[in-house]
Amino acid sequence: MTTGPGVRLDHSGPVATVTLSRPDVLNAQTPDMWRALSDFSRNLPGEVRVVVVRGEGRAFSAGLDLSVANASGPGSFAELATLPEQECADRIAAFQAAFTWLHRPDIISVAAVQGHAIGAGFQLALACDLRVLAEDARLSMAEVTLGLVPDLAGTGRLVDLVGYARALEICATGRRMDAAEADRLGLATLVVPTAELDGAVRDLTAALLANSRDAVVEIKALLAGAARRTPEQQQRAEREAQVRRLRDLAGTGE
Repeated sequence: MTTGPGVRLDHSGPVATVTLSRPDVLNAQTPDMWRALSDFSRNLPGEVRVVVVRGEGRAFSAGLDLSVANASGPGSFAELATLPEQECADRIAAFQAAFTWLHRPDIISVAAVQGHAIGAGFQLALACDLRVLAEDARLSMAEVTLGLVPDLAGTGRLVDLVGYARALEICATGRRMDAAEADRLGLATLVVPTAELDGAVRDLTAALLANSRDAVVEIKALLAGAARRTPEQQQRAEREAQVRRLRDLAGTGE
């Protein structure tokens, strides 16, 4: 087990579990937690194929810890606002890295979401490839209520999942949606009774591990890039991926 401030990484064979571990504040996030998450990505064992992200206690994450953001120390709004423009942008880029590693092509990431997933919590769930929601999940892109924008790599993912118009409505209003609506909009891979969340995540993880790692990696790359390719480019990508798989299975690949 690897621990950081408010977060820990457990690893068992091909499965790693990232747990936000500040249940007393509904797993509100801090810059120190984001730095620890980035460190986890650099130290992830090569055998890991699935990363599960979850929150300890009754919430996934209530978002940014405002007691830190509204203070005057490192990572606070006040401190960031005083930095030169490029330095401030670079600091935010480092925060984003805590989320974007979950897009890595060699893993599939699964968010196990119960209770609140607000602001940074919603963006952390969006950073994952798949989302299993408990029936009590409540999601909101609440940054606008603070006069801010979502800046943790969540906007593009949201548009990919629900389209521009719905993403604009969700982000510009900051409203909350329940698990049933999230499911209708395509944000949920599964919605299950709250008591069944852990079992559903285990079953999904087992299904993801049941097939060839190399085939799954190729499939993820094909699907992740499909929206940005022309039909001809996508068909070429399929052909090239299949040639690699055939040669590998025949023992004639590089």
